Amino acid sequence: MIKRAHIRHFLAVADSGSFKQAAARLHVTQPTVSTSIAELERLVGSPLFVRDRRHVRLTEPGGAFLPIARDLEAGFRRADQFAKSSQYAEQPWPDLKLGVIPTVSGPMLQSIASELARDYGVELVEGDDHELRGQLASGKIQLALTLLGQTESGPEIVPLLEEPYVMVMAGNHPLAETAEVAAEELASEIMIARRSCEALQRTSRFFTDAGVRPRFALRSENEDRCLRMVAAGLGITVAPRSLAPEGTATAEVRNFGLTRRLGFICAPFHPGNADEAKRLTTILETIVIGHHSRQEITN
Repeated sequence: MIKRAHIRHFLAVADSGSFKQAAARLHVTQPTVSTSIAELERLVGSPLFVRDRRHVRLTEPGGAFLPIARDLEAGFRRADQFAKSSQYAEQPWPDLKLGVIPTVSGPMLQSIASELARDYGVELVEGDDHELRGQLASGKIQLALTLLGQTESGPEIVPLLEEPYVMVMAGNHPLAETAEVAAEELASEIMIARRSCEALQRTSRFFTDAGVRPRFALRSENEDRCLRMVAAGLGITVAPRSLAPEGTATAEVRNFGLTRRLGFICAPFHPGNADEAKRLTTILETIVIGHHSRQEITN
């Protein structure tokens, strides 16, 4: 039986002229596309493509099958739209599970969730980077907003920002107008310990090595509470710059030099959902553009 995946793979190869490009477009592996096309050729009883080292082109039967395939795919799309718009159809929820690490600021997450909610019923799932990547691999979530490696890239990766870890303090703190501070200058300061911070161990080691052993006004995994207490003047903390709330000031920490790269990772889509993958990627790119525009206005 010819399946929709066969049609999607056939059209992707026909349109791109390459098994490799078709696989990238559909977010599947090249062997998956090759196997699917071989199955389709067995089902129709004719070779559909001529393959050589440089080109993949349609055979005569492949050319005859092309308009049939386009009609079939158009029919599938109409059926999808009918199912989604039908008043009798049960509306699934959620249709997008978004995993989020704890160290994403509330305003940033609000903006992202608002944009995604225009097109999806969204469920948020919290976890650290390791947990979210595991849930992506197992299909429990479809999208993660998490840390990215400095060289991590690919069709499933949509970078959002790269930012330094800075010292965050109340806006009326004596060091609020300072662009850079040395660790030694902070020896007498009261600190707020952000226990959810992915760089907590490295930060603690940095200050210990500098001979700074601070007192703590608060130790908490609640990011909002930690940053609000910084704004209230209870203490200072080290955090990614995007977490600094209104009413605070930031300063670089001399010789610290730690940065993080934050972005989206999409789970591999089913071979038949290339259009859905493209739609989500377009929305994420819109979110990134909007974030950068807001940052330019703020700066």
